[in-house]
Amino acid sequence: MTQVNVLEAKTNLSKLLQMLEEGVEDVIVIARNGTPIANLTLTSAHNPTPHFIGCREGLYDIPDDIDADNDEIAELFGA
Repeated sequence: MTQVNVLEAKTNLSKLLQMLEEGVEDVIVIARNGTPIANLTLTSAHNPTPHFIGCREGLYDIPDDIDADNDEIAELFGA
């Protein structure tokens, strides 16, 4: 749990939100003069979708001859 004062929260809001989204922190406490006044958390509706190569691996059947027509396709595009 990270605690930041209001000025720091205002200055670094994007960074704090990124920390929550990446799972670095579950809760960020916002304080005024060192006294906690609010908690910053992700909403229950927030469900980030992974954006990495291979995230759909195994969901599709790729034929063994998928590259068989590459030369013909290249010619169609003027290569």
